[in-house]
Amino acid sequence: MTGPGKRRSAPTKGDRREQAILDAAEALLEHESVEPMTVETIAKGAGISRASLYFYFGSKHEVLAALVARTVAVLREDALGAAGDTVSSPEETVREAVRRTAKQWREHGLVMRAAVDFSAAVPEIGELWQDTLASYAEAMARVLVRGGIPDEKGPEGAAALARGLCWMTERTFYWASARPRELRAATETCARIWLRVLASAESA
Repeated sequence: MTGPGKRRSAPTKGDRREQAILDAAEALLEHESVEPMTVETIAKGAGISRASLYFYFGSKHEVLAALVARTVAVLREDALGAAGDTVSSPEETVREAVRRTAKQWREHGLVMRAAVDFSAAVPEIGELWQDTLASYAEAMARVLVRGGIPDEKGPEGAAALARGLCWMTERTFYWASARPRELRAATETCARIWLRVLASAESA
C-alpha cells in the first residue's frame, strides 16, 4: 500500500506499450486465427515497429502466452474469491463462480479457445492453462466441502468432484463461446450440474 502523502505510481510507457501489444493481438484474433498472425501484424496493430515489439516479446507465441496469462489472471482471482467467500451459501457461491467464468468466456473466448488449442504446441500456454484449472478446482473443492461434500480422497471426494466439474465446465464453455446464442443456456446447465452435486450431499 502507498504511505501517507504518496501517490500510486502510474503505468510506465513500457507497461502501456506492452498492454497495447496484447490488446492488438487479441483484436487480431477477431479477424484471423493464431497461425496467420505474425509479429509484424501484431506490431502494426499496436502502432509500433517490429523491432520495438521484439524488445518486449521474442515471438508471436510469447505474445499469445502473455495474453493468456493476462486473461486467466481474472479466473484465478475469481477462484480465490469463491474459496474465501464464507458469507454466501455454497449454492450462491457456485452460481456466482459459474457466472463469472461464463463472463470471461463471453468477453475473451477467442483468447481462451486459443489457449486450449495451443496448450500442446506451446508448453508455457499449456502450463498456464493447466495450473489455472488446477487452482480453480482446488478453490471450488473448498466450496463443495462447505456444502457437505466429504473432504476425502477418492472419486466421491470434494477434490475429485471439483476437478471433474471444472473440466466439464471448461469443455462446455469452449464449445459454447464460439456460439454466443448457446452460452447463456450452457451457463445455466453448468450451474445446475454443480448445484445437483451439492444437493446430493444434502440428500445423502
